[in-house]
Amino acid sequence: MTTPTLNQSPLQENTRIHGLGICRPEVIVTNEDICQWIDSSDEWIRQRTGIVTRHRADKDTSVIDMAEAAARAALEDAGIEASQLGAVLVSTVTHPYATPSAAAQLADRLGATPAPAYDISAACAGYCYGIAQADALVHAGTADYVLVVGVEKLSDFIDNTERTISFLLGDGAGAVIIGPSDSPGIGPSVWGSDGSKHESIRMTHSLLDVRDLSLAALAEGPEALSSAAESAIWPTMLQDGPTVFRWAVWEMAKVAQQALDAAGIRAEDLVAFVPHQANIRIIDEMVKQLGLPEHVAVARDIVDAGNTSAASIPLAMHRLLAENPGLSGGLALQIGFGAGLVFGAQVVVLP
Repeated sequence: MTTPTLNQSPLQENTRIHGLGICRPEVIVTNEDICQWIDSSDEWIRQRTGIVTRHRADKDTSVIDMAEAAARAALEDAGIEASQLGAVLVSTVTHPYATPSAAAQLADRLGATPAPAYDISAACAGYCYGIAQADALVHAGTADYVLVVGVEKLSDFIDNTERTISFLLGDGAGAVIIGPSDSPGIGPSVWGSDGSKHESIRMTHSLLDVRDLSLAALAEGPEALSSAAESAIWPTMLQDGPTVFRWAVWEMAKVAQQALDAAGIRAEDLVAFVPHQANIRIIDEMVKQLGLPEHVAVARDIVDAGNTSAASIPLAMHRLLAENPGLSGGLALQIGFGAGLVFGAQVVVLP
């Protein structure tokens, strides 16, 4: 018996970014505000991180709220309707529900149903992971247009008195529409992970620990439960700063160079460098190691926005284009790296 030949999706040779949108929460937290909670100073924070302010969402604003605002702006910028989306991808580690996904709820709000929708948990590399997957989906003919959102509400998962990472973090969302192109607009993705360093950026404990502590307190009575509620049992973030700094500085410049090589271009061909906004010193060291010429614009959104994890690259790209509209159409190197440890990079044509 002859096996029937299956139909295949029509392949799409090239892809690009069609639209870009962001959401920056209105609450601005200064270094002076931070120093109410930790023994530090505005000068120390600026020197060590480059951060002056960070945006944070109010308690009534959710991850999905910010994702929706950024997504609608990206759809408008791309000039397409939500009904044209073939997939919705949301990169986040701060959606407070294990299920259902933020992406499925976002797709419903936008009117993109029945597009497939799923979340990506890759922390600060999540946006670049999303770009890699969206690029592949369009190339394969599985989707004509894909929405990629990087969104975080990190303020829900910090202990203000903790001084290894809490003062770095901000909230926000950035979104892009990936679709077909007449010429190459997204270079090959260089991505990976090193789980041997997973404890370098971590949570204080798991939700199972919260459950066990709550059940134990409940068994002891109302007073014990009240005491447990007042103690810091909610999971918050920690990092081993020196380990992360060394890894980012010495290993991520290599990944960035690999992305340039994979795209078949040189540093001097770039018009912009958009790294994850982790620390100004990491950014400056990567610029030095890559040998970027002076004409290459470097995104330093961290100064005003802080570290927004999966949202940092699209937020930084948006600011760079707003301040330098002449960069549109040029080549930019983007790289994300963080908890996992995970990393991802591509060269893209700026929308």
